[in-house]
Amino acid sequence: MAAAPPPQSASPAPRVRLVVLFGGQSAEHDVSRVSARHVLAAADPDRYDIQAIGITKAGGWVTAEAATRALLAGPGALPEALEVAGPAVDPIPAVAARSADEQVVVLPLLHGPMGEDGTVQGLLELAGVAYVGCGVLSSALAMDKAKAKEVFAAHGIPQTEHRAFHETDVRAVGTAAYAAQLASALPFPIFVKPANMGSSIGVSKTRDLDELRDAIDLALTYDEWLVAEEGVRAREIEVAVLGNLEPRASVPGEIVTSADFYSYDDKYFDGTAQTRIPADLDPATTAELQDLAVRAYRALRCEGMARVDVFYEQPGRGFLVNEINTIPGFTPISMYPKMWAASGLPYAELIDELVRLALDRHARRVAKRRVD
Repeated sequence: MAAAPPPQSASPAPRVRLVVLFGGQSAEHDVSRVSARHVLAAADPDRYDIQAIGITKAGGWVTAEAATRALLAGPGALPEALEVAGPAVDPIPAVAARSADEQVVVLPLLHGPMGEDGTVQGLLELAGVAYVGCGVLSSALAMDKAKAKEVFAAHGIPQTEHRAFHETDVRAVGTAAYAAQLASALPFPIFVKPANMGSSIGVSKTRDLDELRDAIDLALTYDEWLVAEEGVRAREIEVAVLGNLEPRASVPGEIVTSADFYSYDDKYFDGTAQTRIPADLDPATTAELQDLAVRAYRALRCEGMARVDVFYEQPGRGFLVNEINTIPGFTPISMYPKMWAASGLPYAELIDELVRLALDRHARRVAKRRVD
């Protein structure tokens, strides 16, 4: 009897064109450049046709040719932060599929406004391409801390006492008078934040009326909507959430900072903050926190990924949701990838899972589109 022919290996799956968007028009432009560098270094070149596209501070889109050339020489040749420079390109043609059978997934690493707030997500929806992370609505809600807090309240998500207000509210009575109104409603210390900003940019911790006035004026240079929050004596704990219709939570991580609060420099440059992954919580408390993080994620209709930041007030009110970040940092000291690595999902595999989730959601949404 003749020997059976050897099994035929399946044809390798075509590579996905992974378009990494970085830079952007927000104050977090430089953070994005660092995040993008590390994603490019970690993404599997056998699985992905990797393309870097930068967005300048003025809003122009460019093909980041220097990053592409460096990547061809090996991940070690990449600079610490990708350069946002190269030939200009039109946004939708830059990300659109080049042929009917090409699979494109866009990975937006655009922290803050004009990138994390639903604006770029809307453009990608119009381009008809899959993209990593939350959709238009959830991105916009999570970016606007004032509106996110309203949604959390409607869903019974515990949070700190706060007040949201507009620039016109301040201008109507003057900064000093408005600061006095806030001080009568919230106990010091009071945190003041731009409603639509991330990475602790424009955030101040105030202990008296003079500091509160200065904090309001500072935050108004970043946004017309502000949030004032009561300061709490609490542990700062974060949870990474991953998934579409069935999201799952990572082990929690804790931030222990030597500064007054977890500031921009502490997050990205000084590196003086300590992280404890997993956070020192007993199993029952960890499960409670993971359940709360998933509830908050679903309340804002998040998909793909998000990082849920909470305060743990003990003794006191327990877990209080602070905010959700839909495009968390991907730098070497960023909590989101570190928490998933500690949960058994290393950096490169995390990228693969995010791409898979993007394709899954895109297929689901396309199936519901009708043109009658």
